[in-house]
Amino acid sequence: MTEFLAALADPNLPFFRYAMLTGIFASIPFGIIGTFVVVRRISYIAGAIAHCVLGGIGLGLYLEKAVGITWFGPMQGAVLVALLAAVILTLVNRHAEQREDSVIGALWAVGMACGLLFIAKTPGYVDPMSYLFGNILLVSKSDFLFVLALDILVLGLVTIFYNKLLAVCFDEEFAQLRGVSSGWIYLLLLCLAALTIVLLVRVVGIVMVIALLTLPAAVAGNFSRNIRQMMVLAVLFCAGFVVTGLGLSYSLDLPSGPVIIVIAAAVYLLALLGGRLKKGTL
Repeated sequence: MTEFLAALADPNLPFFRYAMLTGIFASIPFGIIGTFVVVRRISYIAGAIAHCVLGGIGLGLYLEKAVGITWFGPMQGAVLVALLAAVILTLVNRHAEQREDSVIGALWAVGMACGLLFIAKTPGYVDPMSYLFGNILLVSKSDFLFVLALDILVLGLVTIFYNKLLAVCFDEEFAQLRGVSSGWIYLLLLCLAALTIVLLVRVVGIVMVIALLTLPAAVAGNFSRNIRQMMVLAVLFCAGFVVTGLGLSYSLDLPSGPVIIVIAAAVYLLALLGGRLKKGTL
């Protein structure tokens, strides 16, 4: 850990500080939106959105490097495709006669396929592994500022629509009887999850994004008495997982994303085990 702290203080390693700050600031929407995702039980939908993100990343890389559209990069493409996937999934959930799981599976696969095709046609060498499995050390200053902007947007929308989001997550039928437009609020929830997933891709990658979106909230649920407390604890757990994972991965010379996920999973299992022991059911 001493080497890790020295690296953080080293003026020649600014990317390390950007990685740390990005992980900490991104933990705020991760914990909040992750709580909604866990309570509403839509992890599988969030998974489909996450894998569609690769299509947007590939599109952004292609337009930036092959077409020369410098203002539209991988992050912008990821946001666009994630929001589009959220809209499609909401429409399917509300209006389509197709089986929802079939559409989710199709979006999941097609999004990744399109992303890999765009990457294959992008000039120069592009390593898709950093997007699939994450590399928080590649975060730049512009990425960090983009994360801050999305943080502000997500937190602002959650603050404004908090009660309606809560109503739709716990009792959608009752929310409709009280005059809440549950369709639009459900769409807002998926869009917020989509934006949060985009923040998360740089940290742990597309493949493992759902674990870090849901595990902190799942752990927090074992120690919380209400939804607000669950959100606060989920934010703290998420930040703790990211910081500890970065420190261990640096000390042990391991990829940061998998280390963060393994730590989160281990804490979740310990929380479940502790709960069982406390109740005397183990």
